[in-house]
Amino acid sequence: MADVTFHQDPVTLLGKEIKVGDNAPEFTVLSNDLQEVTLDNYKGKVKLISVVPSIDTGVCSEQTRRFNEEADKIAGAHVLTISMDLPFAQKRWCAANGIKNLDTLSDHRDADFGEKYGVLIKELRLLSRSIFVVDSNNKVTYVEYVNEVTNHPDYDKALEAAKAAN
Repeated sequence: MADVTFHQDPVTLLGKEIKVGDNAPEFTVLSNDLQEVTLDNYKGKVKLISVVPSIDTGVCSEQTRRFNEEADKIAGAHVLTISMDLPFAQKRWCAANGIKNLDTLSDHRDADFGEKYGVLIKELRLLSRSIFVVDSNNKVTYVEYVNEVTNHPDYDKALEAAKAAN
């Protein structure tokens, strides 16, 4: 499993580490209107899954805004931002920040995504910052587990991978 820190302190990630070439695990999260959403909702599309601890923090906000700006430049792809935030908080934040080109999804209820993608931080019950690109056949084509949760991911590599997955 990836060695990850939060403010330089080691944390434990629960679940199985995902690797390039794996079949993307099915998951259930909640939309901003409290509807269940699964990987199957995006069947036949490339998915860039941006995982953040909390959308209300600086780096998470910047990450979500950046992928929102880039989303329409990735033909045939859908961008998802997943966090443990409540759906109500995600909806409020999106409205306040003009987020319209991606879906914010909440894993707060069951931590299903966090456990299946190996990003649930045991000590904090937050998701560890990470990026997954999943092609239209649900094969994982790109993975980044950010070593220090408070750091930014490699946006350029993730965007290149999403464009290449088409």
